[in-house]
Amino acid sequence: MKSTVEQLSPTRVRINVEVPFTELEPDIDRAFKQLAQQVRLPGFRPGKAPRKLLEARIGRGAVLQQVVNDALPSRYSEAVTSSEVKPLGQPDIEITKLEDNEELVFTAEVDVRPDITLPDLENLKIEVDPIEVTDEDVEAELQNLRARFGTLKGVERPIENGDFVSIDLSASVDGEEVPDAKTEGLSHEVGSGQLIEGLDEALIGLKAGETKVFTTKLAAGEHAGEEAQVTVTVNSVKERELPEPDDEFAQLASEFDTIDELKASLREQVERVKRIQQAEQIRDKAIETLLEQTEVPLPEKIVQAQIDDTLHNAIHNLNHDEEAFAKALEAQGSSREEFDKDNKENSERAVKTQLVMDAIADHLDIQVGQNDLTERLVLMSRQYGLEPQQLLQYLQENNQLPVMFADVRRGLAVAAVVHGATVTDTDGNVIDTTEFFGPSQSQDPEEVAAQIAAQVAAAEAEQADDAEADEAGDTESDEADDEADDGAK
Repeated sequence: MKSTVEQLSPTRVRINVEVPFTELEPDIDRAFKQLAQQVRLPGFRPGKAPRKLLEARIGRGAVLQQVVNDALPSRYSEAVTSSEVKPLGQPDIEITKLEDNEELVFTAEVDVRPDITLPDLENLKIEVDPIEVTDEDVEAELQNLRARFGTLKGVERPIENGDFVSIDLSASVDGEEVPDAKTEGLSHEVGSGQLIEGLDEALIGLKAGETKVFTTKLAAGEHAGEEAQVTVTVNSVKERELPEPDDEFAQLASEFDTIDELKASLREQVERVKRIQQAEQIRDKAIETLLEQTEVPLPEKIVQAQIDDTLHNAIHNLNHDEEAFAKALEAQGSSREEFDKDNKENSERAVKTQLVMDAIADHLDIQVGQNDLTERLVLMSRQYGLEPQQLLQYLQENNQLPVMFADVRRGLAVAAVVHGATVTDTDGNVIDTTEFFGPSQSQDPEEVAAQIAAQVAAAEAEQADDAEADEAGDTESDEADDEADDGAK
């Protein structure tokens, strides 16, 4: 087989492939053997019909077409491997010549990863906000903890911000009631903003038994984005009584004996959260800096596929109703034009980020470590409510493991960039990034997948053995009880 590559643009190539028929003979033989098993000819057992009779019955042209269709994927993959191009997405294949007993010629146009000139990673500088833990931060955490141990008490006064109420709601549009918007006995914290816009403002000042009508835009349902007249009736009003922040509360709410010890622990928790937030900012700033310093030609079809996928997901739950989608955007203060503009910009940025991270991963020779992939697998299994082994099997069956590998590898590339960069806060302090971006061991992806499968299977087997042991223990205990009872008798 002979193949050549034409560079159509920085992100697209045409691969020309010539396959002599001598290389297709094994494929032709295989096709006739399959046909012999499927086609019944008088006087011949299944699989024993001669090739010439099969050709006469089916026609050589039809057989050749099947052979070509079966052979194209493998010949395309072989051409890609030999040419060392890095394809993105599926190719557009066209057969340009098919002459029996001579040759098969086809072309494959496909988007490819462009050549990218990376910035100097060793001299990369990243600047983020410093970590500051204030007394107000600690007090807010203490207030949240007190709220968890608070009690609700009914009050007769008008509603104030922070009260808890039980309410009935109904709505009408142009005088017609909206059935989906009617509810009774709904619990709500005033000031939380968790329900419809304007509700909290309407509630403040009302007492139990009072009703108020206000106008707002519905955010969901058939009338999403339309103005509605909402009627709210207050059933009850309660306020939250908080425990005093003293040593007794510290002993109730924690393992500490004094309120000062509890506050010190809360300060450490706040600092830990802010370190995580700072790590996320470091990651985002690293990507932002890399994108600013790197020129990347974007493959149009890959970007368009990202745009189409985002749009599909956005309107899927609306039964792909464009009008309903427009109303939903209007209710959010947006429009279809703004959505399309943001979608295009976000898709271009996403594709550019992937291409840059892949180039860095190649440059730094980054592979996926077993622990890295295991962590991602466990995290994803929790998100989808599946066992890790189930998720791994699903990814393998749907050929999604390469996608997962690529995603994890890009994350490792970001971590490697951060670990090698100079990271400071705006006060000029150098930040130690080892905790969140330290180096990790890596190995071959196929070995990682096999090890994870074995690891997960071993864990499940151990759980099963423990369950059997527990059951056996219960049985032995029951038998011992029976023997004790017999002895007592």
